[in-house]
Amino acid sequence: MDDILLGLIGLTKAYPGVVANDDVSFDIKRGEVHALLGENGAGKSTLVKMIYGLVKPDSGAMTLNGATYTPTEPRAARASGVAMVFQHFSLFDALTVAENIALGMETPPKPRDLAQQIRNVSENYGLPLDPDRVVGTLSAGERQRVEIIRCLLQNPQLLIMDEPTSVLTPQEVSILFQTLRQLSAEGTAILYISHKLEEIRKLCDNATILRLGKKVATCIPRETTAREMAEMMVGSSFSAPSARARDLGEVALEVKGLSLPAPGAFGTPLRDISFTVRQGEVLGLGGVAGNGQDELLSALSGEQRSPAAMIRMHDVDIGALGPTARRDKGLLTGPEERLGHAAAPDMSLTENAVLTAARRENLLSRGFVNWGRAQSFAEKVIQTFDVRTPGAGTAARALSGGNLQKYVIGREILQQPNVLVVNQPTWGVDAAAAAAIRQALLDLAAQGAAIVVISQDLDELIEISDRFGALNEGRLSAIKPVQGLSIDEIGLMMGGAHDMEVAHA
Repeated sequence: MDDILLGLIGLTKAYPGVVANDDVSFDIKRGEVHALLGENGAGKSTLVKMIYGLVKPDSGAMTLNGATYTPTEPRAARASGVAMVFQHFSLFDALTVAENIALGMETPPKPRDLAQQIRNVSENYGLPLDPDRVVGTLSAGERQRVEIIRCLLQNPQLLIMDEPTSVLTPQEVSILFQTLRQLSAEGTAILYISHKLEEIRKLCDNATILRLGKKVATCIPRETTAREMAEMMVGSSFSAPSARARDLGEVALEVKGLSLPAPGAFGTPLRDISFTVRQGEVLGLGGVAGNGQDELLSALSGEQRSPAAMIRMHDVDIGALGPTARRDKGLLTGPEERLGHAAAPDMSLTENAVLTAARRENLLSRGFVNWGRAQSFAEKVIQTFDVRTPGAGTAARALSGGNLQKYVIGREILQQPNVLVVNQPTWGVDAAAAAAIRQALLDLAAQGAAIVVISQDLDELIEISDRFGALNEGRLSAIKPVQGLSIDEIGLMMGGAHDMEVAHA
C-alpha cells in the first residue's frame, strides 16, 4: 500500500436529473501515468473536479499519502500537492509569463527570483520559456508550457492533465511526453485525460474507464488496442468512418489572395491565402491554435468582410455579404468556440436552432418563430447525432462540452449546406461521437457539398480529407493530396519550416 498516492473510495456526485459519478473507486500510484477514459458525459470532469477541490462529493472518501484528503477548494488541493493543467488555458494575454505565473502563487517570490526559477524549471524539463515574454505573443504550445511550469513550481505529487495535446504539433507532443516521463521517473503521479487513444497507449501505465458515471473497466493501455479501449468506453462496437466514392464537381468556393489585418492586439492577420474547394471534396486545414484559424473562419462566414474578388462562391463574389446572406446562398460555418459563439449559453437548444436555421429550415412564419417546427428540428438534431440531454428545452450551457459540440455541428449538417466550413468539429468529443461526426461530414460531401475542415487533430484530417494545407502565422502552405503525406511532413508544414509558398491549387 505504500506505493499508493491517491485513493478514491466510492465517490458519488449527483446533480438534478443525473448521477455524474456513481460509487467510483480506484488508486493512483506514485510515479504512475494513469489514464482516465470515458465518452462525453461519462463523469471524468466531475471526478477530477472533486480531486482538485472544485466540487464536493455527496458520499465516498479520498486518501492522499494514506491520510484523509478532503480539499474544499483548489488552493487546498495545491497545498496538498495536487496540481492541474486545464484544457482551456487561464492566462492574461497582456501580462508576461512571469506575471501570469505569479498570479497563481499564494506567496510569489521577488520578480527577479521568480524569473530565475522559471528559467531553471523550464530548462530542467525541456520546456524552454522566456519569463519576460508577453503571453499574447506566445503560440498555443508555449502557453501550455506556462501552465505546466506554473504547476511544476509547486512541486506537485499529482499532476492532472486534461486533453493536453489538443493544441500541439506532433513535435511538441514528443517534447511534452519526454517531460511527463521525466516527472514520472522522479515520482510524480500523472492523471491523464485524453480522447487520443494511441497517445494513451504510448504514454500511460494503467487506465480506468468510466461509462455513465460508473467505473466499468481497467486496462493496461500498451496491451490494449485503441479500438478495444474505445469500445470499453461506449459499451458497444462502432465503425470507423468510411468514404463513399465521390465525383468532384465544379469549384464551389474559391479564396484568392485573402489578406486581412488582425482583428485585435493579439489576433493573427491573414496573409495572401488562396485555395479552392470543389463540390464533393473535403479540404483539411491544419495548424497549431492561434495561427489564423479563427480569423479565416470569420472571413469565410462573413463576420469579417473582405475586399472584392477575394472570396467567391460558385464564381460569385460574396466578400461584401454578411453571415445571413451567405447562409441564404448555402455557405454555413461552425466556429471553434461552441459556448458563446456557436451557441448562446442561456438559450435552449430549440432557441439555438432558430439562431442559425430560421431561414433554411423555414422556422419563421410572417415574422414570428414557429416554435413547433423549431422544436421538431432541434429534436431531429438531438436524435440524429445522439446528443445526451433531457430535451430540446435544455439550456446550451447545461450540456457537457462534447454533447454541445455534437449539437452545434449536427445543426449545421442537417441544413444541407452547399459549402460547410467547420473549425475543430470533434473538439473534446469521445471516439465514437467523433467517428459519427466525421462520417456525417463524409456523407455530406458524398451528396455534393464542398467541405473545409479546420482542425488541430491530424488523425482526423488524414482520415477524412482529400487534400491538406497548414496555417502558420496567418499564411497557408501549399495544398497537397493527403495520400502519401507523412505525419512528420505535416508537422513541419504546421510549423512553417518548409514549403510555405502560397497554394493556388
